[in-house]
Amino acid sequence: MNAIAPPAPPADLAASTAAPVRPAPTLTDRMRPHVQHALAVIIPPMLLVALLVAVWEWASSGPTASLPPPSRVWSDAQELILNPFYDRGGLDKGLGLHLFASLQRVAVGFAISAVVGVALGMLVGSSRLAMRALDPLFQVLRTVPPLAWLPLSLAAFREAQPSAIFVIFITAVWPIIINTAVGVRNVPADYRNVARVIRLSSFDWFLRIVVPAAAPYIFTGLRIGVGLSWLAIIAAEMLIGGVGIGFFVWDAWNSSNLSDIIVALVYIGVVGFVLDRAMALVGRAVTRGTSEQ
Repeated sequence: MNAIAPPAPPADLAASTAAPVRPAPTLTDRMRPHVQHALAVIIPPMLLVALLVAVWEWASSGPTASLPPPSRVWSDAQELILNPFYDRGGLDKGLGLHLFASLQRVAVGFAISAVVGVALGMLVGSSRLAMRALDPLFQVLRTVPPLAWLPLSLAAFREAQPSAIFVIFITAVWPIIINTAVGVRNVPADYRNVARVIRLSSFDWFLRIVVPAAAPYIFTGLRIGVGLSWLAIIAAEMLIGGVGIGFFVWDAWNSSNLSDIIVALVYIGVVGFVLDRAMALVGRAVTRGTSEQ
């Protein structure tokens, strides 16, 4: 006996019970969360900066104020702000060229400190004998202020450029060594046990286990080191002279150009911020977001 099929629902009822078709999101809808996030990140610091500038303008506008207000800084250093890459020969250069010279020194010194620091950190972290022999020496040397090395470096190299690079190196290498060593020593014991079970060679153990596990610590040290490098070159250039942002600040002080000093300090802070964020971005990319921030 054949079963009787139920009657089909009316066409209008079937249409009313069907799931509504959602329109595809427009470009505006897709961009709205990104714009809201950008505004949430940018607006608070901009408001704070505007408030600080307003307070600075009010506090420096009195007859007894010793620092120029922002309005006077703009009028005095307008050319320096709008044309940072002028070159009139000798040491009369714009802030952009001074910053470029300082960044060149930082790049060389920091690169050397990164290579040496990571290598020594791996050695100290993986060898107890090396740690016992080198750690006390490192702890003593890292407490010496960076500028205290400048006279010795000038006596050794007899030139300003390599002396400044050495000061950068000796300043940045210590946090890189320490953080790398800590990262190597903190490799989880489970990793070591698995490596013994599958009988990894020493090279594979180092390349596949130690380096990825220590990478977040390494980039933490690199991030600290690049910040210290930028601090060290500013101070060193005040003493060694030549083209560089540190020399520019010291020369402006000798010429009593406080407005130029203030503009230079803003440039120094912005460049330092960019260096820090760039190193953090590289660390997140290499470690896939696991680097410590």
